[in-house]
Amino acid sequence: MALEETVRAVLADAGALRIKWPNDLLLGRAKLSGILLERVDEWVVIGFGVNVTHHPDLADRATTSLHAAGATIDAAALQGELAAALSHWHARWREEGLAPVAERWRERAHSPGTELRARLPDGSEWHGRYETLEPGGALVLRLADGSARVMHAGDIFLL
Repeated sequence: MALEETVRAVLADAGALRIKWPNDLLLGRAKLSGILLERVDEWVVIGFGVNVTHHPDLADRATTSLHAAGATIDAAALQGELAAALSHWHARWREEGLAPVAERWRERAHSPGTELRARLPDGSEWHGRYETLEPGGALVLRLADGSARVMHAGDIFLL
């Protein structure tokens, strides 16, 4: 939430900014940033990749940058804003638990009913519609047969 909040604050028009589970920010359908998490013992290392001034030209997906979206912030200033937002959200999580984070995530994600394709770590693929985010952070995908598939890890593609 810290990265989404930081990016939202620097965009003149953030109406199309959405979180794509589990770790990307999209502006419209274009990837703007991603987050990597790595657990080491009792610690979590967080890596943020934000396209600030440039963005890659990829054949398989649309990308964009903050500057392409009209923002004028530089990487150093963005880092400072992100550090403040991280501190805020970390404190909130420690005081209130995951519920407010998950609620804000649901508010800033794609609308329920958005059609998705999910590729799970075991290689299986599922097609369905985004339903919700569970309180613990798992994504719920509603399949065509009406059943729900709860996902804790995987890659999500908008259709």
